[in-house]
Amino acid sequence: MAKQVTPIRKDRKRNPEVTRAAILNAALQEFSEVGHSGARVDRIAARAGVSKPMIYDYFGDKDAVYAAALREAYVQIRQGEMTLNLDTLAPEEAIRALVKFTMNHFWSNPWFIRMLNTENLMGGATIRDLDDATDIQSVLLQRVEEILRRGHDDGLFRASITPVELYIFIASVCWFPISNMHTLSVVFQAPIGEAWLKDHAEKAAGMIIGYLKSAEPAAP
Repeated sequence: MAKQVTPIRKDRKRNPEVTRAAILNAALQEFSEVGHSGARVDRIAARAGVSKPMIYDYFGDKDAVYAAALREAYVQIRQGEMTLNLDTLAPEEAIRALVKFTMNHFWSNPWFIRMLNTENLMGGATIRDLDDATDIQSVLLQRVEEILRRGHDDGLFRASITPVELYIFIASVCWFPISNMHTLSVVFQAPIGEAWLKDHAEKAAGMIIGYLKSAEPAAP
């Protein structure tokens, strides 16, 4: 389920970090539910338990709040991945852990998929202007590159795949059933829910590991 925002009590001194986090989480909910055009700063303020002027003081106008929320969406998933300690796991187990985490993050934080869908509908205009967007992602790519290197050095993984290609594979198999769960449930009667997605994550991890362990394609 989506993370709930705990309103900030108005009868005690505000902690700037707590206030900022509450505003960002409220913004993630608001923008993911109604999109950029439908979002309202006064509703974000009400969700966060702060005043509308305070949001402007912290971030600026609605576009600036949206940009900060979009950045926060990426920061939170990257922070979650850091807790996996992938460098301590064998290559296959590291891939399996990353797939399971990604599936669980998408399922537990539905605002993530909706935020990125909103940004893609807007043509990626905001993410293009985030100064540190590449830096935020680089930590994950460095860790995935290390997993692939260790797997190749151990004679397990093929060499002809980049960290970006691998992560797109992982995100794709985790993203699609959640972003399309309602239509898939109706059209194909797929019983998509938490248990189904856990099983899907296990199978997806096996498929990706199988691909990584497959022979290199023959040269043309």
